[in-house]
Amino acid sequence: QVQLVESGGGLVQAGGSLRLSCAASGRTFSSYAMGWFRQAPGKEREFVAQISWSGGNTRYADSVKGRFTISRDNAKNMLYLQINSLSPEDTAVYYCVKGKIVGLSDEFDYWGQGTQVTVSS
Repeated sequence: QVQLVESGGGLVQAGGSLRLSCAASGRTFSSYAMGWFRQAPGKEREFVAQISWSGGNTRYADSVKGRFTISRDNAKNMLYLQINSLSPEDTAVYYCVKGKIVGLSDEFDYWGQGTQVTVSS
């Protein structure tokens, strides 16, 4: 069983930055890819970013490339998402997710409860 707990969300002005964190339980954190999704009000949940087990490979949604950076610290069982140049369109609940395999894929099996990011214009 894996538990994922996000933190770091909040209210920020457009142009600002936030760093989201995800604390993962379990000894297998470093064995799997991890990622972030988000869901804006009235919209479907969408993929944001993913990182391989070692951190050597990453991929991003086109809408966040150049502004968001995903990283991980396997020694601390932590996943991060640095968000820069925030815009109101980034307002959403952000979810930490665990991949089913070590590498990048479209399969995820555990989700956190989410952390709210609200960007004011």
